[in-house]
Amino acid sequence: TLMGLSLAIGLLIDDAIVVRENIVRHLERGQDHFTAAREATSEIGLAVMATTFSIVAVFVPVAFMKGIVGRFFFQFGITVTFAVLVSLFVSFTLDPMLSSRWYDPDIERKGRRHLIARVLDRFNAWFDKTADQYKLVIAWALNHRKTVIGITLAAFVGGMGIFFSLESAFFPEFDRGEFQLNFKTAPDASIDETASRVKAVNNLLKTIPEVQHTYATIGAGDTGTVRDARIYVKLVERSKRKRHQDAIQRDVRKKLQDVAGIVPSIEEPGGFRPKPLEVAIRGDDIGMLKKYSAALKKEMYGIPGIVDLEMTLEHEIPEYRLVVDQERSVDAGVTTATIVRTVGALVGGQAVSTYEDEDGDSVDVRVRLPLALRQDPQQVEQMRLNVRRTAGASALVPLGGLISYTMTDTPSEINRRDLSRQVVVSANLDNLPLGAAVNKVREAAKKITMAPGYRIVFSGEAEDMAESFGYMAEALLLAVIFVYLILAAQFESFIDPLAIMLSLPLSIVGMATMLLLTGSR
Repeated sequence: TLMGLSLAIGLLIDDAIVVRENIVRHLERGQDHFTAAREATSEIGLAVMATTFSIVAVFVPVAFMKGIVGRFFFQFGITVTFAVLVSLFVSFTLDPMLSSRWYDPDIERKGRRHLIARVLDRFNAWFDKTADQYKLVIAWALNHRKTVIGITLAAFVGGMGIFFSLESAFFPEFDRGEFQLNFKTAPDASIDETASRVKAVNNLLKTIPEVQHTYATIGAGDTGTVRDARIYVKLVERSKRKRHQDAIQRDVRKKLQDVAGIVPSIEEPGGFRPKPLEVAIRGDDIGMLKKYSAALKKEMYGIPGIVDLEMTLEHEIPEYRLVVDQERSVDAGVTTATIVRTVGALVGGQAVSTYEDEDGDSVDVRVRLPLALRQDPQQVEQMRLNVRRTAGASALVPLGGLISYTMTDTPSEINRRDLSRQVVVSANLDNLPLGAAVNKVREAAKKITMAPGYRIVFSGEAEDMAESFGYMAEALLLAVIFVYLILAAQFESFIDPLAIMLSLPLSIVGMATMLLLTGSR
């Protein structure tokens, strides 16, 4: 809203300036104030309305864009639209009324002129001189039409060339003075092993002079397991350090190569913004998805500027898979549900009581096998089930005689999107624009031959950027159409507005040149 108001400041007084200037022109012709205010406002009313409605026609489509960019620009477009409409109303009501009642001191007052009047006189003299020079430029342009058209076409072609050579990005990069370091340890790592890695990484971060303090947590990742660690890193103020945050993060990545047993990744604090580059491979078979994603990750490693590569199915979790022998369990009088409950209680634990901690919160007391026993499947097999017979007696049935087990690796998570399984390869970008990274990954993906039914899709910021650019193109097209219709109604012609509309594509010359000179994206 504030950005819209700041932009609209110049637009708000534009209508009033035009109306007031025309009123002054009529006063200089000798008309009285009331007549000058009435006739001057009526004379340019249609032109002022066309100008204002043209601005409205541009910002209304902007306000109602879809997607993420639409959420950002809704208040912006609505604010500018209503501000200029109110400005139009004021310029047609309040300004003419005040002009008919308040006399211009430069016209009515005689005697010594004030400082402001003298400054304005000098400005008007300079402006008149510039206008005379402008007349010479116009005369030259009219006498050298082919040259002017050639220069215009050359500037337009050059501007288009610069525009298509610019890199594209969705979010601007800036020095926040803080970042978050995440890493994963081995799939079977314990909390003590992860804690030792956290200590090693913290000691490494202390060697960097720009680091002010750190805060580490374990079990705070996406999966929340003991192998996930997160370290918040706060840097000293920008004025007190020479290096940019990107250079510091580059140094951290290099130093982390000396810490074994971790897969590090750097992101913004809070985890609200994922990695900028996300490439999804979608299909049905998990094995084929792992194969293709591993090949893609290998190709992406060779692209300069792509760092912190991760893959969703990169680390699998070992598990024991139990199979119940149905015939033996029926003969023993044991149901599958009983076996599942028993094994679940022995390995996972069963809540047998509760107690209140110091804060008054209830905590479950769970009973299960000791760690050494529940990690050994042979010890679990030796457990016996208490089975009641029909005569009221009970018997102890060995669990190992009813089940068999196999050890296998299973994915820690299986992601789905658009009715397909997918594996996501994500990465950060180091001094590489998102648009350039997407193009490089597309070229690298062409080296991978995939079976029918499998496809590569860009998600994350790349998907949001492509979607937002599409919505902005729609808004721009609607704005051009609306402005053309307004001008056609004003000129009562479908041909005359084209002369004015030709200035729109030429604006790309100045826009592209300034983006190039400032290094913006």
